[in-house]
Amino acid sequence: MKLRFYLASTQVLMLFFLLAPLFTSAQGYRPDKVSKKALQLYEKAYEKASAGNNREAIDLLQQSTDADENYADAWVALAKLQAESKNYSYSLICFRRALAIDADYFKPYLLSYAIALAGTGDFAKALEITNRYIDQYKPTGTALDAAQQRKKNFEFALQQEKAAAAPNDKTIFAPKNLGPTVNSKMAEYLPSQTIDGKQLFFTRRVDTYNEDFFTSGTTRPGNWELASPVKGSLNTPQSEGAMMISQDGAWLVFTGCYRPDSYGGCDLYISYKTASGWSAAINLGGKVNSDQWESQPCLSPDKQELYFASRRMGGYGGSDLYVCKLQENGTWGAPVNLGPSVNTPADEQCPFIHADNQTLYFTSSHWPGYGDDDIFFVRKQANGNWSQPTNLGYPINTIDREGTLFITADGKTALYAAERKDSYGLLDLYSFELKEKNRPYPTRWVQGKVTDKKTGKGIAATLELTDLSTRQIMSTVKTDSTGNYLLTLPTGRDYAFTVNQKGYLFNSDQYFLKNGISDSAAQKNIVLQPIEKNAAIVLKNIFFETNRFELDSASLTELDKLVTLLQENPTIKIEIGGHTDNIGKAADNLTLSDHRAKAVVDYLVGKKINASRLTAKGYGMDQPVADNATPEGRALNRRTEMKITGL
Repeated sequence: MKLRFYLASTQVLMLFFLLAPLFTSAQGYRPDKVSKKALQLYEKAYEKASAGNNREAIDLLQQSTDADENYADAWVALAKLQAESKNYSYSLICFRRALAIDADYFKPYLLSYAIALAGTGDFAKALEITNRYIDQYKPTGTALDAAQQRKKNFEFALQQEKAAAAPNDKTIFAPKNLGPTVNSKMAEYLPSQTIDGKQLFFTRRVDTYNEDFFTSGTTRPGNWELASPVKGSLNTPQSEGAMMISQDGAWLVFTGCYRPDSYGGCDLYISYKTASGWSAAINLGGKVNSDQWESQPCLSPDKQELYFASRRMGGYGGSDLYVCKLQENGTWGAPVNLGPSVNTPADEQCPFIHADNQTLYFTSSHWPGYGDDDIFFVRKQANGNWSQPTNLGYPINTIDREGTLFITADGKTALYAAERKDSYGLLDLYSFELKEKNRPYPTRWVQGKVTDKKTGKGIAATLELTDLSTRQIMSTVKTDSTGNYLLTLPTGRDYAFTVNQKGYLFNSDQYFLKNGISDSAAQKNIVLQPIEKNAAIVLKNIFFETNRFELDSASLTELDKLVTLLQENPTIKIEIGGHTDNIGKAADNLTLSDHRAKAVVDYLVGKKINASRLTAKGYGMDQPVADNATPEGRALNRRTEMKITGL
């Protein structure tokens, strides 16, 4: 797409070179009176620009304006080439020199002048000049359409400026180059990181036609090691592109084009991390891929969903965004279109789902923006639908085409590719701080290993994260075959965390993140107990108000897990034990603990569990598991336990 854009803009520039001498002015500018030397240099510049040698063309045009400083056509051509190179500030200098020579002669170029103004962020002046172009030059046909579209873009930009002026967000857009250990004289783009920020992956164009995947590690933020090609058999003489690493660093999805196993054009592939490097690419199959273009894959943090862009039939038009869900048998289900709140008749591309598993960033050429593909985000609603897109605003979005964005787990830091003044060559990778209004939810993560209590060996298990207030399952994660897992926890909610595997008692925990997080990472190794007599667990998500025995509604998630356990194992008998801390009288605590245990049993009976399988017993303060001298210890002692009393 960038190539098509380049060709189109170059053709417009060539048209200018061909037609420039035809314009005349009543104010006295005479192209036919330009000095012979300046004209010769201008003609040589035209030849260089026609061949795609813009740098040489710029040099020749500068010589031409030196030879005749009143050569308006050379100034305009120089301005257009500088704008083509995104050097908008210098482009404006050249446009203004031409305007000063002859304002009437300059009228056909007012829209180009306005675009250069917008390139520097001066949208108010750009709108003023665009209106002047429409009123004074009176364009028709496609020229009028282009002017009216730019007018809409600049009006939108001014509305965004006004809306952004109210908040007190002082975040400054100041991209920082990731440095020479990551960037090179070649183009680097499409960055992604593991959730801990210790591994960076990206694409590098190693020659004119070939792209390969590179990686770099770090032991401290911002100090990247020398990047090297990823190990294994992933990189080939063919072109690999649009790569994204899974948050746990175990899977890598990417696009491969015109391969022998392709279903048509560009397909999606996956590679798995092994002891010797990355495995050979595996085509994701005929459900995911079609005979059309599929590209730009991104895995959800729990690796249960695969987002990507496709031009397959049946969409809303152009390129649409789709999602596939991982099935129980390990294959991917059929793609589902993200719907009209995201997709449009134009192009939506470059999906990135943040570690919060709720905020999706993407590019679109349809939704109101600044002039080309802009970056937007949507949030997943409680009903599973997506919110309306929000434009990230200037200067992340500009009048030029924007590309992919990767945002780290903290929600603050973004990575992207750009060609700036401090680039080492072509596109480089940069980091910058996102404005608060454009951030996803800050996300904590927990990682560890699930093992069998008796053998100590890692086991496969399923982990569920449930919103305690809504009982909505927010994430379901499966461990790998040896029990390793990574689970992300977006802030703003309180969660029940349960680990399940048939033949074992479930393990539960809780994470209270409604009011934010104090640290981002946690290590939690989980031990599951085989179902056998006297096996016991603490039911950590059973809640009561102080000195009360009525079950809190937040307890329902855990209680229903207990119901499922009893239904799946219809012969076991259990005891529910209530325990308190040592605050208050012993007799009162004993009564309270007994009532609380009975409240749990009553709930189970209400769910059709036979009462003969259930026993309630209060232990009061007699069996502490921690020191009652501290608030933390007393909290651990206030607990509800479940013990198997019979099989």
